[in-house]
Amino acid sequence: MMATTHAAVGLLLAMPLAILAPDLAAVGALAAIAGGVFPDLDLFVGVHRRTLHFPDYYWVGAIPALATAVLAPSALTVAVAYFLLSAAIHSVSDAFGAGTEPRPWERTSAEAVYLHSRSRWLRPRYWVRYDGALEDYLLTVIGMSPGLVLFGPTVGRVALAFILVGGAYTLVRKRLPGLEERLL
Repeated sequence: MMATTHAAVGLLLAMPLAILAPDLAAVGALAAIAGGVFPDLDLFVGVHRRTLHFPDYYWVGAIPALATAVLAPSALTVAVAYFLLSAAIHSVSDAFGAGTEPRPWERTSAEAVYLHSRSRWLRPRYWVRYDGALEDYLLTVIGMSPGLVLFGPTVGRVALAFILVGGAYTLVRKRLPGLEERLL
């Protein structure tokens, strides 16, 4: 799945804050968006879906952070909880998409995300055919749409930016491997 889709899932996780703790909703939404994007920074450092993806270990921090945010809600506790929760869900959900290969629509990889506690790769399930597929973009639009209205103007602008970036990526996704081959 695209980073924009992972960010959208994070935003959806923060929706209850708009009703339960409106003063913390924007910080929770922004932290969830950041946590949804964070694991994909390993595209630039290390091995993608292994270096910053922890489908098992993010939960070790996320569960106590969520309990802390419930017991002592503040901007800091809510931000940490939603960041870790969103990063954990991102890491798990990569197993439901395609593999790590440059052309995931060809289904040549058996590696979706690395499970550190078992020292092995989880296999891709292809519920979302590949990052940048039309259904992937649709998930971004659906997930980011509440951000346009629920959390205030800052989150609204961020949500709109993610919708636009996801759309642009979807339009060029299948051309990227060929472009990369020509440039390198």
